[in-house]
Amino acid sequence: MEETRRVGVAVDFSDSSRNALRWAVDNVVRKGDYLILVTVLGRAFYEGGEMQLWEATGSPLIPLTDFSNPNIMKKYGVKPDPETLDIVNTAAAQKEIVVVFKIYWGDAREKLCEAIDNIPLSCIFIGNRGLGKLQRVIMGSVSNHVVNNGSCPVTVVKS
Repeated sequence: MEETRRVGVAVDFSDSSRNALRWAVDNVVRKGDYLILVTVLGRAFYEGGEMQLWEATGSPLIPLTDFSNPNIMKKYGVKPDPETLDIVNTAAAQKEIVVVFKIYWGDAREKLCEAIDNIPLSCIFIGNRGLGKLQRVIMGSVSNHVVNNGSCPVTVVKS
């Protein structure tokens, strides 16, 4: 019997992350999989209270019903866009998959690599902003860091 796959998608609600999500849903996710949307918020979004408990490990896994509720997501400081919600709601219904959301706080490069090991993920998909070589050197590339340091297969979906 085949083990359940945990397919991760790095999501920041940009066009490139929606493209990665769409690509993963259309080409990789299959019935019975867990689709885990991983987002990383910078310290600017960090507030006290419950989030202090999750600083090291990230939030608990948030089910799709809660992820779709703006009041609950406001508590986490996340505002999912309608297009992303439409993609995951449709995928959950049509492909019979379980969709959950996980939030980390800190540096996206490091936290995505931590998510791979801690969840653990079978594979992860990341959108590419299309930075040139010089911009990647100056600003750093999240996708490049995860490709080189992640412990599972990483697919970078170009815009």
